[in-house]
Amino acid sequence: MKLWSDSFRDGGLLPPENAFAVIDPDTHVRFSDNRNPHLAWDDVPAGTESLVLFCIDVDVPSVGNDVNRVGHSVAEDLPRTEFFHWSLVDIPVALKSLAEGQFSDMVTPRGKPGPEVPFLVKNGTEHQLRHGLNDYTGWFATDADMAGNYYGYDGPCPPWNDERIHHYIFRLYALDIPRLPLEGTFTGKEARLAIRGHILDEAQIVGVYSLNPAVAPTLTR
Repeated sequence: MKLWSDSFRDGGLLPPENAFAVIDPDTHVRFSDNRNPHLAWDDVPAGTESLVLFCIDVDVPSVGNDVNRVGHSVAEDLPRTEFFHWSLVDIPVALKSLAEGQFSDMVTPRGKPGPEVPFLVKNGTEHQLRHGLNDYTGWFATDADMAGNYYGYDGPCPPWNDERIHHYIFRLYALDIPRLPLEGTFTGKEARLAIRGHILDEAQIVGVYSLNPAVAPTLTR
């Protein structure tokens, strides 16, 4: 199975328009366009009944004591953990691509609605995809202006003082079931657990991003 994007190259910089935030010289960061990137795929194996897509940042600091603190930095060698930016499930086999901005365009304070995502496939048939909660739900839980349920895609916003470049893995799975066995609200981690035993094939591409002014200039598209 193959996965690619017209928005960025594998291993290259995720464009600012696909990010949650960009560098601001006065306030460190500000909101960006937050558009989901274009993605397309091919060579889906025979017997596939549905597909599942994840976007995961694998470079999130495991300890947040120094995150976004003036006069501090997040050390490159600090142990890291994951942050789910997107979980899209029940993707029909007839669907071959997702347009840039199709599921997210600009930051939505308190989060976009979900989990159901009505979607028209090319033949005009409506197919209901589902979005999981991304991890901004927990990140903004104590923020009075931003707290809410964040469904679907919300792009990169790594710490502006992080010495490490963040890697965002977009991974597509072909499954042998037409609908993921989860009901109601679910998280990316729960969706990843639910696909176990149903995976026929997978493909991935990786984008990189940083909001650290000392690191970002080293990144190339």
